[in-house]
Amino acid sequence: MIQIGVDFGGTKIEAAALNGSGDFLARLRAPNPGGYDAAIRDVRDLVLKVEEDTGRQGTIGIGAPGSPSPRDGMMRNANATFLNGRPFQQDLEAALGRAVRLANDANCMALSEAFDGAAAGARSAFGVIIGTGVGGGLVVDGKIVEGANGMGGEMGHISLPWMTPDEYPGPECWCGKRGCLETLVSGTGLQRDHERRTGEAMEAPAVIEAARAGDAQAQETLDAYVSRLGRALAMIVNIADPDVFVLGGGMSNVTEIYDRLPEVVSAHAFGGAWQGRVVQARWGDSSGVRGAARLWS
Repeated sequence: MIQIGVDFGGTKIEAAALNGSGDFLARLRAPNPGGYDAAIRDVRDLVLKVEEDTGRQGTIGIGAPGSPSPRDGMMRNANATFLNGRPFQQDLEAALGRAVRLANDANCMALSEAFDGAAAGARSAFGVIIGTGVGGGLVVDGKIVEGANGMGGEMGHISLPWMTPDEYPGPECWCGKRGCLETLVSGTGLQRDHERRTGEAMEAPAVIEAARAGDAQAQETLDAYVSRLGRALAMIVNIADPDVFVLGGGMSNVTEIYDRLPEVVSAHAFGGAWQGRVVQARWGDSSGVRGAARLWS
C-alpha cells in the first residue's frame, strides 16, 4: 500500500503519494480555500485524485498548522484560524470514509528529516520551520514527541530568551502575547526588524541580498537575526539537547547562518559545552508532505 501525505499550508494544500522507498508517485496542489467546509472538500478531492493517478489506495497522513486536543480532538493554535475549535481529523475521516492520522506540520517536517533526511541516523532531532511563521517539532527514536497535551515542540510561541533592552518586550503576536519567537526569527520577523532599524520596508530575501552585497544596515539586521535564532536554539538545547537541529522554511535557505549559529548556541547553552549540529532540511519544501505520509510508518 502507498503512503499519502497532505501538507495543509497557509496558502496551498499539497497531497503526495510515496512508495516504500520514499519515491514520489504523484503530487498535486490546490490553493488553500480559506474556509473550513471547502478545506474538507479540497483535501478529500486531492487524496482521491492522487489515488486515481496512482491506481492504488493509500494510508492518509495530514500535516496541519496547530494541533488537535488529545482530549476532544478539536483543533487549537492554528494560524489558519478557521480550523480552530473544529474536529478537523474526524471530519476528514468522515469525508474519506477511513482512518486519518494528523500531526502538527512542524512535527511532520521533523519526522521526515529524521526518517530519511538530514537527521537520518540521529537518535534525537529537533526540526524548526522558519518561514512566514515559526514552528518546531521533536523526534526521538523515530517517534514524534507530542507531549501530554499535544503541544510539544511549539517553540514559535516561546518568548525570545536573553532579551536585550532594545528587544524587550517584543512585537505583538497573533496569539495575543508579545515577544514570541514567531515574531522575531521568522522571515517576516527579519523584515519587521529591518524596517524598525532603518525605516525601510524590504522583504526578507531583499534584506539578505543587500547584506550579501555589503550593505551595512542589512548586515546588522542579519547579525541580529542570527543572534536571536541562536539564542532560541540554545534554549531548546537546555530543555531537550537534541543531537541535531534541522532547519526548514524560507529562511533555512540563507546558507550563511549555518556556520555562524553553532557559536551562538554554544555561548548560551548551559556550560558552553554544546557540540551538536545545525543543518538544512534535505527535503526542503517537500519535508512536510513526506513527514505527513510517514505518520503511518
